[in-house]
Parts: sequence; C-alpha cells; structure tokens
Amino acid sequence: MTDKIRGFQIVSAYEGKGIKLPGRKTGSSAGYDIEAAENVTLVPHKVVLVPTGLKAYMQNDEYLGIHVRSGISIKNSVSCVNSQGIIDADYYNNPENEGHIMVPLINHGEKNFFIAKGTRVAQGIFYKYLTVDGDSAGVGAERTGGFGSTGK
Repeated sequence: MTDKIRGFQIVSAYEGKGIKLPGRKTGSSAGYDIEAAENVTLVPHKVVLVPTGLKAYMQNDEYLGIHVRSGISIKNSVSCVNSQGIIDADYYNNPENEGHIMVPLINHGEKNFFIAKGTRVAQGIFYKYLTVDGDSAGVGAERTGGFGSTGK
C-alpha cells in the first residue's frame, strides 16, 4: 500500500459482481459517485444500510466523507441518517468487514423508495483533518472492527 495515496477497491465478497469503482463526472466535481451494489428498498421512516461493494484507502490524516446525492435527496425525501458518513483511514481492510462502505439512508417520505443496483446513491469526498497539540489517539491504538468499533 505504500505506493498508493487514496482510492477505491472492491471488497472481496463483491468481486466479479459488476461493481464499478467511483468516478467524478466533471473536472470540477468534488465527489466520486458511489453506486448501490444491490437492489434495496427504503421503507418509510426506517434506516437502511445500502451496500456499495467498495472500500477506500487514504492517508492517515484523511477521511472519506459520504454524502447522499442531491437528486435522490431532494426528489425523494431521502437523506444520510448521520448527515455525513465518515470513513476513517483505519477502517480500510478492518478484520470485521474488510472496510465495506455502507451508506445509511433514511426515507422521510410515506412510500417505499426502490434503489436499483447501479444507482448512484452517494458521493465520496476525501478530506484532510487537523489534530490538537498533544493528541495521542494513534499511539498504540489499532482498529479491531467495523461499525461502531471505537466505542460509545
């Protein structure tokens, strides 16, 4: 991994299943379009984790922000339940789920909303972040799991 800076890969469970690596649509697009890896139905007022079949690698001082695409959000009353998903650098290849990115969507409408495999549901944007003086979170700490593995 030393020669790679940041990018996307397909998780092993989805290899050979027609998953596309995210791309930007224009030269000024900030986000990499992320597709649903399976058909999913969003029922009203429930959170559903939409599988992407993807994992992301990046530098230790970066994270991947996951944002619902505006077309889906505005036209269908769907949002990312945590506003912006945050994929930490050490989520990549974690032993629990290989770093599989799941998009937590909630349907605010009153009717089911169907998402077909291959629908662009989210955008991923890579961000740098800063830490405070004396921060020691990375000293000896290593991620051991997936969702919520760093505690409450």
